[in-house]
Amino acid sequence: MTGQNMKDLYQSLPVWEDDRQPLSGRKRLAAMEGPLLGWYERRARILPWREEPTPYRVWVSEIMLQQTRVEAVKPYFRRFMEELPDIESLAAAPEERLLKLWEGLGYYNRVRNLQKAARILVEDFGGNLPEEYGQLLKLPGIGSYTAGAIASIAYGKPFPAVDGNVLRVLSRVLAIEEDIGSPSVKRRLEAELKEVMPQTGCSAYNQALIEVGALVCVPGGQPKCGECPLGSVCLAGKQGLWDRIPCKAPKKPRRIKQRTILLFVADGRVAIRKRPDTGLLASMYEFPGLEGNFGPEALSELLEQKWPGHIAEIRPACSAVHIFSHVEWHMTGYVIRLDTVPDGWLFASPRELSEKYPLPGAFNKYINLINGEL
Repeated sequence: MTGQNMKDLYQSLPVWEDDRQPLSGRKRLAAMEGPLLGWYERRARILPWREEPTPYRVWVSEIMLQQTRVEAVKPYFRRFMEELPDIESLAAAPEERLLKLWEGLGYYNRVRNLQKAARILVEDFGGNLPEEYGQLLKLPGIGSYTAGAIASIAYGKPFPAVDGNVLRVLSRVLAIEEDIGSPSVKRRLEAELKEVMPQTGCSAYNQALIEVGALVCVPGGQPKCGECPLGSVCLAGKQGLWDRIPCKAPKKPRRIKQRTILLFVADGRVAIRKRPDTGLLASMYEFPGLEGNFGPEALSELLEQKWPGHIAEIRPACSAVHIFSHVEWHMTGYVIRLDTVPDGWLFASPRELSEKYPLPGAFNKYINLINGEL
């Protein structure tokens, strides 16, 4: 057996500890390295952004992956890279086209900050992402996790990338019964991880921790402890605490907002309007609507008062619910056929809805409905 094979075998072995002299927290984290890297070498998923981990591709993928599942991100990432292959093209993209490329991913401030940062990079860094962690942190939309991911994955610098997956893994390994949503807990774990992570191979190390959290130490269910490379050092696994850890403070209940969606159709097109430049879904397009839940009679009376002589038919459509982070939209829809179109309205064909105007995913059910109507 060669020296390299011996090293690989050693790295894949679990770490055992004597119950009479348990590992300290630091040694417990340090002991993760060998089993973690060995597991990742065998189990790492093939993902489009891993095929060519340039700084730009790493950055865009990490922003897309915030609050979004990997499988959902894949087609968006490919399309984004095809149309905006570098920082210069991202900086120069028209806002409507940028939002259209992001349409359906949600959390649209992510892509606005992406472009703000791109423009700073073109202006001050020659169109390149800086290697230094501190400089990355100063860019819009980049926090400690994203800065650590770019620095380690793209540039090979030993900075931790602690996201929700990693917080869950570390809290279970160390049996931390504190709120992992606390910024102080996250900062402490980042500092402790930085002390023990390898100086070389940090890209694989960070991605391995994220991968264990995504595939084994899963959110919202029982972890697959029998498949975990960290089982020999994980205190929560040994002590049966997985259902108590990680600890999270209860979230505030979301506000429920009733809305009536108005699908004005005429000549094979549907009316849309642009939302304000600030606030929820800023600068996106939407179907006109009313605050509150209107019944057919009340709506008919209101529309006839507002646009007398234009309304040919009002027909109830489907209801829909869309959940944002802090609010839920409970929507009731109506298809309203017009005899004549009021001045100043913007109408779009199904093709234009698909290719030109960015509409948020909240309206997907109504977009599908309109595609069948027109």
